[in-house]
Amino acid sequence: MKQPPIDKRTRATADPRTGEEPPGDHTSPLTGTRPGHLRRPTDDTVRRIARAALRTGADTATPGAAHRRESPTAPTGTATPARIPRADDGPRVRPVAEGGEHWSWWVGARHVLRMAPDREVSARLRREIRLRDLVRRHVAVPVPVSAATGVWAEAHVYTLDQRLFGESGEDASVSAVGEPDLAALLTGLREVPVADAAALGVPRTPPRSLDDLRTAARHAARQLVPDREFDAAKLARLTPRAVVELAPRDAAVVVHGDLKGEHLRISADGRVRGVLDWADALIGDPAEDIRGLALSVGAPAAVRAATLAGYSPRECLRGLWLARCDTLILLAERLHGTDDSPLPLLRSQLARAWEAILLERLSEDDG
Repeated sequence: MKQPPIDKRTRATADPRTGEEPPGDHTSPLTGTRPGHLRRPTDDTVRRIARAALRTGADTATPGAAHRRESPTAPTGTATPARIPRADDGPRVRPVAEGGEHWSWWVGARHVLRMAPDREVSARLRREIRLRDLVRRHVAVPVPVSAATGVWAEAHVYTLDQRLFGESGEDASVSAVGEPDLAALLTGLREVPVADAAALGVPRTPPRSLDDLRTAARHAARQLVPDREFDAAKLARLTPRAVVELAPRDAAVVVHGDLKGEHLRISADGRVRGVLDWADALIGDPAEDIRGLALSVGAPAAVRAATLAGYSPRECLRGLWLARCDTLILLAERLHGTDDSPLPLLRSQLARAWEAILLERLSEDDG
């Protein structure tokens, strides 16, 4: 399961002032260039939808619960969804800078509006909303709550989520007091009933082959050595024997699947105040989330959190080596392939994943 660290969709043609794409040869102002893919909505349309969603959330909210109802579907071929009020006095709406498969805007100070551009993403968004409600019963770390959901164009879904405050994990560090929060996340995910998640449509994904990943990482390392990006001797620690010993043995669990830094909300004291974007959740290898934490908070913190969550050293090392191999492959693809991810992000992820853990430090000292 190779997961790129950022969204790959090109936005170079969008107007930087409005976020709108330039006009094309489309019969509808909502029709995009791909079948079933709509064009990015105007700021006015976003404000109208945000106003309707805020009103819907206020009308249906009750203490202790987040009730939702769907707004009417907009007729295909019209720029404004049906029965959406005028936006003259609408809330302040600002595009969310960080990427994703949805179009996203901050709405006022307390909400985030996410809109699906096509039917496939709409289906994933509906599943994500239901999964978050399931996960929330078991995970102590805050998970976004949808204040209102609806349809902003024919079969294209939006959700207005209550904002989780804190800085992105790419801009703030998890402290020692925040590591138990990460452990609580891993522990809670292990307790989510797999059958319930499967009933929601969460896909079951087989574990990745560490042997295949090692082969790809060795090739990537050879490409990175001339660039002075990596010392290939470090990869020699992952021996063929270690690959066999680190084969997956634990039962499949619900996995977030994309625990990169921007999906963690971190408070000023280093506590984890929220986990965002559950669209890539799956049923599979728990080491994949240890891998995600190694990329976002560093190898030592990831191993400490996973150990607190009850995972064995073998499972921690499996997650660590998944992360290390991935960082080599992704950086080589960026420098010698077609990937366009930001180099600073890839280099930061590589540095975090290759931080030495205590066991490795002790071995080096003995040597």
